[in-house]
Amino acid sequence: MMLLSRRRALTLAGTAALPCPAIAQGDNRPTITVAVQKISTSNTLEPMREQSNVGQRIFYTFAETLTDHAWTGDLSLQPGLAESFRRIDERTIELKLRRDVRFHNGDAMTAEDVAFSFGPERMWSGSTVDTRGMWVSTTPGATSKVPPPEAPKIAMGAYPGFERMEIVAKDTVRFVNRVPDATLEGRLTRNTGSIFSQRAFAEAPTWLDWARKPVGTGPYRIVDYKPDSTLTMEAFDDYWGGRPPIKRLRFVEVPEVAARVNGLRAGDFDFACDMPPDQIATIESNPKLEVVGGPIMNIRLTIFDKHHPTLRDPRVRRAMTQAIDRQAIVDALWAGRTKVPKGLQWDFFGPMLLGDWAAPAYDPAEAARLLKEARYDGAPIPYQMLNNYYTNQVQTAQIMVEQWRAVGLNVAIEMKENWGQILGRFPERGICENSNSSWFNDPVASLAAYAPGGQTWEAGQWENDEAAQRIAALQSGTDLQQRRADFRRILTILEREDPCYNVIHQNATFTAKRRDYKWRPAQSFVVDFRASNWG
Repeated sequence: MMLLSRRRALTLAGTAALPCPAIAQGDNRPTITVAVQKISTSNTLEPMREQSNVGQRIFYTFAETLTDHAWTGDLSLQPGLAESFRRIDERTIELKLRRDVRFHNGDAMTAEDVAFSFGPERMWSGSTVDTRGMWVSTTPGATSKVPPPEAPKIAMGAYPGFERMEIVAKDTVRFVNRVPDATLEGRLTRNTGSIFSQRAFAEAPTWLDWARKPVGTGPYRIVDYKPDSTLTMEAFDDYWGGRPPIKRLRFVEVPEVAARVNGLRAGDFDFACDMPPDQIATIESNPKLEVVGGPIMNIRLTIFDKHHPTLRDPRVRRAMTQAIDRQAIVDALWAGRTKVPKGLQWDFFGPMLLGDWAAPAYDPAEAARLLKEARYDGAPIPYQMLNNYYTNQVQTAQIMVEQWRAVGLNVAIEMKENWGQILGRFPERGICENSNSSWFNDPVASLAAYAPGGQTWEAGQWENDEAAQRIAALQSGTDLQQRRADFRRILTILEREDPCYNVIHQNATFTAKRRDYKWRPAQSFVVDFRASNWG
């Protein structure tokens, strides 16, 4: 125990009685309220369970990764909590940690915290619950510190070749893979690898307590989280990246678009997320408001359950992909503000982009021929979906149902209340809403969902052994031409031979906001409220 001299104790007592410094009294930073349709689909804030699009939006306000992307700029890879990084060999990256980083509990970030964040306590252990129950709306971890069954599956999807996080010095670590991996630098940008306080995790009573108030390094610290309601954060003035520009930051769940728009116009909200393009003119008729945003690194699609009796035949699934006029959807619902992608890929894949690939062609005649060949008898195909998760979700589904009907397909929409009613294993599953993000500029960033450990595979919707083998080869491959060949074969399986999903369009996000707040949207779901993106 540290002992204080009488003089030192009196000095501290006198200091405590003094008024707060003038700088604290004069804090005129704004309190910002952001209306969103959902804060977290799992009702937790820990990325070892919360991997949704809406979760991605909030993570980077309170937690950060070792490497990062310029999401509001040119999408380039850049330092994060590691001030620099270098390749040691094909399996190893050495990262030099920033020395001025503190967690929200006041502790300095060290290599031990980095090792913990990638260690078994947080990432690689999980409960013994049957993994078939993953991704449903439950709240595991309420009675112990054991992570939920999703944790090791999510970790494996993000870092399939992970061997260890090696501590070299107090401010230096090495990420060591079991196999070569050309994408390690990009993988470390995934929020799965957010760096958290080891001490704070140890002090949390249960995993659920931790997951609803994790202690990270971001510009804002969590004050209060009320599931299905609000997330309140406040500026963390010891943030290594500079004093945050917002004093208090609140995310409020407002599921209905009209309510978000009306609240913004009334001054109840400063930002309103996920605006459909047909609302932009109405919002901007108020000179004090504007809408910003555009295409992001996410693709909207539907997932097939290939075990449904009608969908077992790949020809029926192929017909469904060729009956969709994607450009008509983009024109009608998005006013041309996004585009039809070249299958499950983005331009920022660079040398891995397959420029001659395309989404399945709109060909109603071929769709009808495939159905006739498959002897489809008009049996109903259920289409499970939520109401307010994706922008233009219901309207898109209605258009596709009509296009399917035009070629003889009988698709029936079934509205559900939560993801558990969609991803849970039940015999009536047919097709469902989904999307796929690219966390970094390589195909493996998005393909993990369709391999063992990924959501689609683990939910029992779709499996294909050759695709899994090819994805594994792509994960560890280093030869560019061979990786491109593997990627082409994977897309051939996923989108042509044994369809797993139906690509619809590249997603876009539009945020309505007060015009006087100078803020740039990201090319992802991430919202950036750091000083560098404000004012």
